[in-house]
Amino acid sequence: MKRTLGTCYYPEHWNKELWAEDARRMVEVGITWVRIGEFAWSRLEPIPGDLQFDWLDEAIEVLGAAGLKVVLGTPTATPPRWMIDRHPDMIAVDVDGQPRKFGSRRHYSFSHQGYRNECQRIVTLLAERYGKNPHIAAWQTDNEYGCHDTTISYCDAALVEFRKWLADRYTTIETLNTAWGNVFWSMEYNSFDQIDLPNLTVTEPNPAHALAFRRFSSDQVVSFNKLQADILREHSSSPVAHNYMGRITDFDHFKVGDDLEISSWDSYPMGFLEDRVGADPKRQKAFARQGDPDFQAFHHDLYRAVGRGRWWVMEQQPGPVNWAPYNPAPLPGMVRLWSWEAFAHGAEAVCYFRWRQAPMAQEQLHAGMLRPDSSEAQAMDEARQVRDEIAKSPDVSISQARVGLVFDYDADAAWAVQPHGEGLSYFGLVFDAYKGLRQLGLSIDILRPETRDFEGYDLILAPGLMHMDDALKQALTLSKTQVLFGPRSGARDQDMNIPLPLPPAISGLDVTVDRLESLRPDSPEAFETGGAFTQYREFLEGSADIVLRTKDKFPALMRSGQLSYVAGWPDVEGWRSILTSMCEQAGIETLDLPDGLRVRDTENERFWFNYAAEAITYAGRVFEPASVTRDVN
Repeated sequence: MKRTLGTCYYPEHWNKELWAEDARRMVEVGITWVRIGEFAWSRLEPIPGDLQFDWLDEAIEVLGAAGLKVVLGTPTATPPRWMIDRHPDMIAVDVDGQPRKFGSRRHYSFSHQGYRNECQRIVTLLAERYGKNPHIAAWQTDNEYGCHDTTISYCDAALVEFRKWLADRYTTIETLNTAWGNVFWSMEYNSFDQIDLPNLTVTEPNPAHALAFRRFSSDQVVSFNKLQADILREHSSSPVAHNYMGRITDFDHFKVGDDLEISSWDSYPMGFLEDRVGADPKRQKAFARQGDPDFQAFHHDLYRAVGRGRWWVMEQQPGPVNWAPYNPAPLPGMVRLWSWEAFAHGAEAVCYFRWRQAPMAQEQLHAGMLRPDSSEAQAMDEARQVRDEIAKSPDVSISQARVGLVFDYDADAAWAVQPHGEGLSYFGLVFDAYKGLRQLGLSIDILRPETRDFEGYDLILAPGLMHMDDALKQALTLSKTQVLFGPRSGARDQDMNIPLPLPPAISGLDVTVDRLESLRPDSPEAFETGGAFTQYREFLEGSADIVLRTKDKFPALMRSGQLSYVAGWPDVEGWRSILTSMCEQAGIETLDLPDGLRVRDTENERFWFNYAAEAITYAGRVFEPASVTRDVN
């Protein structure tokens, strides 16, 4: 697979006289792909029915004539102002009942049928006009589904569609009442038309109701995307992508990806720093100009799974952003490091956002590859370095890792509905497990929850899968690999009820969760051998072997044969202890990497990434700050 570079360009922002020179400079710096059009609806149709495609025709021709491949975005993330006049009820509504008004972007409800019809119309017009254009080498649907908390809308349109969804799912209101346990607090309904949305209730809504609404909202994103992808595929043979966001988990990206050829995501390492290093000021300072050492890698592996092996970085941070709590400039070398880290995880393309910094509107403080005056910005020299290194490097070949980590968006929804403690999330638990594996020098495959064949894996982690269907449990227990379950594995049935027999109810693993608790931040439960449970722990009973205990003598890790169960949320030292034990059982050799140094293996190369701001000496080698080192196998 070839490694390529790209950028994001907005010809409608600039005088036409700049287009040809911009295209020439893109080619010079090694750019192959250029994404355009995803926010241009008001220029394509300034008033209803007044279609103005001539400028886009010209822009595509200029870029294509220079040798660039165009990714054309559908403009549905930014409906123009006249659209609100035509469909005033298309505006999304937040959990507090407040409208998400016009004046920025993503101001629509996925459930509004009138807006869906408008999207179908504009996407069809684009597909018919450009579907056979030789310069259109790929498409992008919409832009960043879910960004700005826009997946879930509590609007009237959502209420209408939610009731239909429930009727299709449960068939009868009696079935729904039983599944949701509505006898509790006299919440029983007599018809689907009585069911409201799960917000603005006196106290928390029924968790089954809330989970159903999250599932419905996810399905709305899936069907909205499929509507566009089907139209594009009808008129064009070029692949279709969507650009997901980091840390967005409120819709099922796997299901969206099933209707696409390419998965992509928008990588802003420093923008997400505060979310990932937590409240530790030392780590925040240590990685302030680099980003968390594992956040990008996790999403690279996730979107490789979403894309079934084919994925891109559609937007790569090239300098300071404008939207994070703090917006420092990257350390020299980090743009190169981020680019190569994506390639090491199998990316076909890394596209820098954006080509030229905008002098106006909300993103005017978001750096690009060029300054607003067209002078080169910080990232340009590093992009050239990546260009030259790509030309000299072998094609990447991604091989199956020995470790697999199951990730399930539905489990994240269940945790969000019933976290049981301040700040607890499924994403956080899985990401901490991933970090622990990376600190041991391991490469990881992220696996879909419907995976049933685990051939070739020596270790599988399946933490936090709140609902586990019997087929997945059976596939894991019958596999020949070491498997780590817990915490909260199988803790609820499909409708958020505690199942019987009690969780986790895994054949061959004699472990039962007797009770559980969430922990105060100042009250961890230490292990006898170092490390601790933080945030959440379970009390286990059963005849499985006790591998690790807490200091208060309760089991922390229990094991029967190749099946193990961890009884809580370990801290960094705790994960290291547990994962080292699991790797020993699996016969996997581990490393003891210092903080900031990470490894990624491909079939023919080993990459070393030093996220630290200072040189690191490890195993007799010196790794310079913010550097990439490649060993060819």
